[in-house]
Amino acid sequence: MNHRASRPHSRDDRVFGNLGTEPHCESKHGSRRASGSVVEKHARCRYQGAHVKQMICSECGNRVFFENLRCEVCSSFLGYAPDAQRMLAFEISDEDSWHRLGSEGPAYRPCANRKANGCNWMALSLSDHGLCLSCRTTQTIPALTKSENHGYWAALEQAKRRLFYTLIELGLPTPNKHEDPVNGLSFEFLEQMHPQQQVLTGHDEGVITLNIAEADDACREHIRLSMHEPSRTLLGHFRHEIGHYYWDRLVRDTPWATEYRSLFGDERADYDSALNTHYVWPALDWPQNFISAYASSHPWEDWAETWAHYLHLVDGLETAASWGTHLELPSPSGPALKVRPLDLNAESIRELIVLQWLPVSQFINAMDRSLGAHDSYPFIIVPPVIEKLDFIHRVVRAGSAGRVPTNFLPPD
Repeated sequence: MNHRASRPHSRDDRVFGNLGTEPHCESKHGSRRASGSVVEKHARCRYQGAHVKQMICSECGNRVFFENLRCEVCSSFLGYAPDAQRMLAFEISDEDSWHRLGSEGPAYRPCANRKANGCNWMALSLSDHGLCLSCRTTQTIPALTKSENHGYWAALEQAKRRLFYTLIELGLPTPNKHEDPVNGLSFEFLEQMHPQQQVLTGHDEGVITLNIAEADDACREHIRLSMHEPSRTLLGHFRHEIGHYYWDRLVRDTPWATEYRSLFGDERADYDSALNTHYVWPALDWPQNFISAYASSHPWEDWAETWAHYLHLVDGLETAASWGTHLELPSPSGPALKVRPLDLNAESIRELIVLQWLPVSQFINAMDRSLGAHDSYPFIIVPPVIEKLDFIHRVVRAGSAGRVPTNFLPPD
């Protein structure tokens, strides 16, 4: 990983409009997407996003959580094995050797960043990697000579691990640029050192850049209020930017493009012009067709906003289902509802959105208000958005089934 301060660049700094997006800065996709030089001006909501199915300590069976480093009951060291998609318990010998506890299986070693930033992911002992699957994608971190940057880096990596958890669950390819320079992913966490050198959050040909100021809760809240965003989280930033990456990999120049344009619009429309128009004359009727106002600015942003929303829906339903959520009154006169996770093999999710997600999100918002908090889900899903979410589901389903277009395959 490189350690360097921020540098001027022209990636998109989008603001997750609906689903936990971030300050606005649109990514340029090669010659297709013009460089995004727009200053953060539009609001995108971000979610703190607690997804993840319930996890247990493999030694004592106690409930543990995605970020835990140790089990509070048996004191075992914990590590998440992304290949097995489960939390495992370990004991450490005097030689700092990690011995797996509980069920038998392959041997693991901790990510080299465990002590540096609290990463609790593991790597297979037989692999050549010192870093876990998620940390291997980080190319640039902020200078650690500043004490506060340690915390910012840790927060960014934690949000990124949650993103990767979902991508793994969905079965989507997650190559890194070290192993696949053409199609791989790379993350740069940059610090703005001078007012003239603006760090914009965005995506550019697989490189996702985030301003580390977003990891400062007070700073992020200030931006949220100034941009009139209902919500803003680090995870929302990651979800939105990764949406641009998967558009390049799964939709661009593929048979999906025709249907994409019928639902989202023609992405060949001039990007800078569309953004400038949006900031001067935002569409007043956006709620009739889009998940957020920002989604109405350009078809690329509509895709990324809706993609982020899809990941939010996937994770929210998985969490609710894994906790056995049962709503006796999902609607005043409707039948009881036992929440189910999204079925990746389902041909359509239209019914699931209406019958499962909407009641769950209403319940979440009701709890938020009871606790004096803002709504966690300040969105309205209209029929055109349901169609877009269903399209994204079908694209993900095809990608996870191995029906990956040629532009995601490694070069000859």
